[in-house]
Amino acid sequence: LSFRLFLSGLPDLRELREQPIDPQAEQEIIDSIEEVYFSNDSFDMVQHELEKLPPELNLQELEDYRDKLKRQQAAVSKKVADLILEKQPSYVKELERVTALQTNLQLAAVICTNARRQLSVAKEGFTEASLGLLANQRRRQLLTGLLKSLRTIKTLQRTDVRLSEMLEEEDYPGAIQLCLECQKAASTFKHYSCISELNSKLQDTLEQIEEQLDVALSKTCKHFDVSHYTKVQLAYTLLGKTQTAMDQLHMHFTQAIHNTVFQVVLGYVELCAGNADTKFQKMQYKDLCTHITLDSYIPCLTDLCKALWEVMLSYHRTMQWHEEHDKQEASPTASESSVVKSDESVVDRSYVKKKLEHGLTRIWQDVQLKVKAYILGTDMSNFKYDDFIVVLDVISRLMQVGEEFCGSKSEVLQESIKRQSVNYFKNYHRARLEELRMFLENETWELCPVKSNFNIAQLHEFKFMGQCRSPSVSPSRQAASSSGPAQEQLSLFQQYLQEGNPFEMPAEHREEETEDVLASNGYESDELEKSVYQDYDSDSDVPEELKQDFVDEQTGDVPLKSVSRETIRSKKKSDYNLNKTNAPILTNTTLNVIRLVGKYMQMMNILKPIAFDVIHCVSQLFDYYLYAVYTFFGRNDMYESSGLGLISSRLRTTLNRIQESLIDMEAAGENAGVHGPAEDRKEKVPSPHLSQMVVLTNSGTLYGLAQRVVATESLVFLAEQFESLQSHLDTMMPAAKKPFLQQFYSQTVSTASELRKPIYWIVAAKAIDYEQMLLLMAGVKWDIREIMSQHNVYVDVLLKEFEQFNKRLGDVSRHVRIPLPVSNVLWEHCIRLANRTLVEGYANVKKCSNEGRALMQLDFQQFLMKLEKLTDLRPIPDKEFVETYIKAYYLTENDMEQFIKNHREYSMKQLANLVNVCLGSHINKKARQKLLAAIDDIDRPKR
Repeated sequence: LSFRLFLSGLPDLRELREQPIDPQAEQEIIDSIEEVYFSNDSFDMVQHELEKLPPELNLQELEDYRDKLKRQQAAVSKKVADLILEKQPSYVKELERVTALQTNLQLAAVICTNARRQLSVAKEGFTEASLGLLANQRRRQLLTGLLKSLRTIKTLQRTDVRLSEMLEEEDYPGAIQLCLECQKAASTFKHYSCISELNSKLQDTLEQIEEQLDVALSKTCKHFDVSHYTKVQLAYTLLGKTQTAMDQLHMHFTQAIHNTVFQVVLGYVELCAGNADTKFQKMQYKDLCTHITLDSYIPCLTDLCKALWEVMLSYHRTMQWHEEHDKQEASPTASESSVVKSDESVVDRSYVKKKLEHGLTRIWQDVQLKVKAYILGTDMSNFKYDDFIVVLDVISRLMQVGEEFCGSKSEVLQESIKRQSVNYFKNYHRARLEELRMFLENETWELCPVKSNFNIAQLHEFKFMGQCRSPSVSPSRQAASSSGPAQEQLSLFQQYLQEGNPFEMPAEHREEETEDVLASNGYESDELEKSVYQDYDSDSDVPEELKQDFVDEQTGDVPLKSVSRETIRSKKKSDYNLNKTNAPILTNTTLNVIRLVGKYMQMMNILKPIAFDVIHCVSQLFDYYLYAVYTFFGRNDMYESSGLGLISSRLRTTLNRIQESLIDMEAAGENAGVHGPAEDRKEKVPSPHLSQMVVLTNSGTLYGLAQRVVATESLVFLAEQFESLQSHLDTMMPAAKKPFLQQFYSQTVSTASELRKPIYWIVAAKAIDYEQMLLLMAGVKWDIREIMSQHNVYVDVLLKEFEQFNKRLGDVSRHVRIPLPVSNVLWEHCIRLANRTLVEGYANVKKCSNEGRALMQLDFQQFLMKLEKLTDLRPIPDKEFVETYIKAYYLTENDMEQFIKNHREYSMKQLANLVNVCLGSHINKKARQKLLAAIDDIDRPKR
């Protein structure tokens, strides 16, 4: 409490103590003091008391109040004085302590002064020097660390230059490693303000590296390089983006296919357009393909396939790389660090493997669609055959690539090339049939001189058969596979893994087409033949079915290469080809048909889906040739009346079928090349007409026998070539269509030799004057009564006719070799006609005795004896026909009736004459009537 002012007027303490006051009264006085007096020091008591004064002052009251205040002051002062006096011993004691403390403090001040003096001395002598060194050392260490940090920062600042260099060197893994290390270092120094900017710069650089890495990845799509791809994959592994890389790679392959084909086709289109028009660059690929010209079609297709091969080879090598990489990673020598990441790497490897396997089909599908657009972009119906075969060969090779690439059957390619092939082949075949008609109508049926060792394997159209056994392989592949047995087992990807391209055109392609089949003349020497056999070393190339020399018709004998004198002596009289080597008989047209068959088979060999269409067309070529030979040389109205059965029912059926299905009977000669609008006439060809240069009415040439021989035997030769090709065609034919091929061979090809009969019969019918013989026979008297020893003149005349015929055959054979089967057919026809003429002559006899019958036998035996010296044909045809008829004269009535029933080969006139002549000798009128009735009852079939 603040009592300074209140106590200021207190009397001396002693006086206060001396005044006795009751403590309780004193306490009451103190308690009566206003609370305000116990407030803080700033209290103004005077002001307080003055303010309490009433408005009207009363001296007495004031004095009373003053006395009260004095008493209060006195009570307080006394109380304070009592308290002071009460605490005085403690005060004295404390004062002593304070004094002692003061003394101690003075001593401490002296000690501190001395210590400071001594510290000052120590500071000057030791601390400043030693601790300065330590401080400097510490500062040096800090500065060294700072310098190192600054150098690191400086290196980080200059890293972009090194990164650029590494990117130029294509050291992507190094660049990424460096960039990642820099980022790690930058995070250590992130407290420097300059580093934050560097950090963002490094991130930009890393993104730039990824972009360049993507570009580098895209380069592998066209030209795969192991070291380059290894770097790229390692870089993506460092980035932890293996799966992303695989997704990107497939996108790049798809893009590469599109860009490649577009650039190849665009290059050719612009080259052919010859101007700098940029409109082509804005075109869609499909539209661009329609602007390819015919001249540039094959080079462009080849380049297209070459480019696509490079892309697919890159993909193949990419897969190989991953397979080898997976094997290395899976090896037990893997380090422990790789084991930690094994789960992640296994997932990555599994993803990559699935992605690559799935990508095979996708990429091949893209390739097919691009090539399909190219194939269908051009109308190939007017292509040259060789060009079209090249197209088929290239596409066939591409399909082979597809099969090896992903096991695909290339349905897209097959369908597109089938569409083009059917369209092309339809037009091509129609043109070839027209061409064949033109050839046939201009053919003079002269012999085409070929070497005696000629076979179709020597024609370049059939080379493909010698180069492979399997019809599914394309010609270009056959050429590759024939080079060595070891290479046959290699796939295209193995053959061309490091260099080369399966679509490169072989430089020796044209050389292979040279052929040496024509003879210098018709009389090849043995030496020339031998040299030809030696020069043409084709045994290794020729299929088994073609490894045979020309085989003579019907006999099946392989001809000898040289003819010795002994052989000539031992040969038959009717063999008219001794003075010639057994070269095949064929014409230019035959050779053209064979070449066409080769071309058709080559097309079929490459493109199996249209095999049936092609074989059907091949059969039409043969049909038309057969029909032409028949209409030119074999059609004659006298067949039916001859009774010789010259045309078999099978041959007649074949000819009718050809006429109905292939021959356009309505087309006139002048507009034969133009087909009518009718659907059924579109596939038909007008019937050919024999060239006016061919004369078949001259007796001096035996009615065109040379031309007939050439025509007929060329057809037989053609049939033999078809027979040799049957097994090959059979392998090409779809199973469902094989009956067609078998029927074609059994009903058409095998009937070729049957045309000999009707064709050579016309010559035989005109070569000998049978009418003159009938007249001479009519002048002979047969009812003689004595046995004659001399034969009749008509026999000598007939034999002279045969001698003349023999001589003419020899003359003809000097120009054209007449094979033994041909001469046999000719002799058979002539002898058969002569014998039938004899029977007809004997049937014209009105009267005849037993001696007359004996004379008939004598004449016939004389004819046979002389005839056998002219020909070696045995047995003599229809010999029994004449002998049986002559001997029938001696039969009794019952035997005669049986004879009539059993021998229907004789005409009704001949049988009736036999009965009439016998009347009177050993048959009566009643028997005659009975026998004539039996003859009338016989229902004779038409022959």
